Parts: sequence; structure tokens; C-alpha cells
Amino acid sequence: MQPRRHLAGAFMALVALSFSGLASAKQVSIHDPAMAKDGNQYYLFSTGPGITVYQSKDRLHWRLDGPVFKPEPSWARTVIPNFAGHLWAPDVLHHDGKFYLYYSASAFGKNTSAIGVTVTKTLDINSPDYGWHDQGVVLQSVPNRDLWNAIDPNVTIDDKGTAWMAFGSFWDGIKLVRLDSSLTKVAKPEQWYSLARQERPPFTPQTAAGPGEIEGPFIFKHNDYYYLFVSFGLCCRGVNSTYRIAVGRAKTITGPYLDKNGKDMNQGGGTVMLKGNKAWPGLGGNSAYHWQGKDYLVFHAYEAADNGLQKLKIAPIEWRDGWPYVDPHNLDSYQSVLEK
Repeated sequence: MQPRRHLAGAFMALVALSFSGLASAKQVSIHDPAMAKDGNQYYLFSTGPGITVYQSKDRLHWRLDGPVFKPEPSWARTVIPNFAGHLWAPDVLHHDGKFYLYYSASAFGKNTSAIGVTVTKTLDINSPDYGWHDQGVVLQSVPNRDLWNAIDPNVTIDDKGTAWMAFGSFWDGIKLVRLDSSLTKVAKPEQWYSLARQERPPFTPQTAAGPGEIEGPFIFKHNDYYYLFVSFGLCCRGVNSTYRIAVGRAKTITGPYLDKNGKDMNQGGGTVMLKGNKAWPGLGGNSAYHWQGKDYLVFHAYEAADNGLQKLKIAPIEWRDGWPYVDPHNLDSYQSVLEK
């Protein structure tokens, strides 16, 4: 996320409120949730100092495990001047007996950004095999060189066993690139794809994010289609957040991703599948999973009754005529329990 964008002060205030209230909060307060299962336990990763981790047996009652990094990746301050310690929008993938945790670091409001990856054999902190081993930078974006932003990673293995990383925020939208067999580097020869974008006015400075409010890609395969979920709007503004989740689908992972009206997401398309309401004015930063025969959308939502504090949401996905649907009543019905 660009915390997820320009107003660093607003974001940091929300983060401070989130962490200061953890001890007394009844619900899990997080941004940009990603999840994985190891054995009988579910693990939840989110934006925060060193990447915040929780675990649960039932996806309802959660216990704070602590950060992945203590205190931060060794490369962060070299690549990101004035790095503030927060790592954003993680994604976790289990592949060939290892867990790969992708994360992003960025300078506020700039595309001085990089995506890194760290690896462990297990997520169980009590196992002798537990231990994160950072692999460094996967890719980075540099102002005046790149018109994209290297944050919000999501890695998907396609039907042929090839790993792809989707990423991006604002600037020129959502990008896709193939990873090599190690899942830690961009494959050679490099070939880049554009998946989704919003209009970027002519003459917008390359160092400026621009008004195209799109970020947080997540690719999910269902039957014959790859579905690209993104977040439209602005996050991290409490009750003034305009975040909402949109989707398109494609026959191949590289696109084109079309919305319900057949409009290419690369041309501004995208069907909004879940948006805010009076009680939950904004929601997004989602991921999607298949557990025990059912599909689920995992995201955060800002609660108006709690001064716009972000809360974890997990909602079942229904499929209607080949498109994902989430009942908005799940915003109220799912309430996580943070255990001490």
C-alpha cells in the first residue's frame, strides 16, 4: 500500500491508534491482510512494523505472534532513504515445502519503493524448523526511471507451474512480471505486462502518483478464469476512506482482464464487487483463498462507530454466473476476537 499513499501523517496516526489499542481491542485491527495455513493453524500477516503476524485455529479467535522482522530488513535503509520501519501489504505463498513472504517498503508519496521476500520452512514459531531467512530485494522502482510503483506484491503460480508477481499502486497502475524458479528474482529475459490502470492525465510529472486510485492486486484462479481483484479509491483516512474492491477476469494470467461489461481493466475497467456503507465507509486491501471446499475474501474495513479504525474481515465468496459475490451483510456478521 502507499499507506497507502500520500498523507503520511494520517496513515501514521491510524497505525499508532491501531497498535496502541491492541491490548484492549476486541477485534483484530490491521491493514492489508494476507493469510496462510500451516498444519491446523491459520496465520494472518499485515502491514506494520516488521510485518505483524497473528495465528488462529478457527479464523475467528486470533493471537498476536509478533513481527516477522526484528527490527527490519537489512537492505531497507540502503534502498529506501529515511525508511520509517513500516513494511506494507504482505503476501504469503506456500510452495515446494517453503513459505515465501513478500513485502514492500516505500518512501511516503513516492515510488522510491522495493519489494522483498523472506522464506521459512514453517510458520510454527515453536518448531525447530521455524526461522525467516530474508532473500533481499525482488524488484524496485526508482523515480524518473519507472512509471510504476514497486509495492503491494501478490505472487501466483499459474497452471503451468510458472510464478508471476502482480504489484503496483497509482502511477501507471498494476503490473505483472514472471519470477524465476527460486521465486526470489525476476526471470530473464524480463517481460513486463500491464494489467489494470486508471486514467493518468497528460503532463503529470513522473515523480507524482497522479489521480489514478488503483492498487492492491490479488490474482485468484477459479474454474477457467484468473480473477484480478484490486482496490479503488483511498485508504487510511478512517471514516473518510473511499476504498472499495473491484474485479475483472481473464483466460490467461497475463490478461487482458475484462469486467462484467467487457471493459479492459487496462483501459479503466473494473467491476466494483464490494463497497463501503455508512457503518463501514471504506474497505479493501484484499486477498482471496480456498479453504475446505469454500472460497473466502479477506480484507480490512474502516468502522465508523470506532472512529474509522481498520478491522479484519473474512467473508465467503459466492459465484454467480462466473463472477464473485460477497454479501455486504458479512461486514457486520464477521467480528474477529483478539485474544491476549
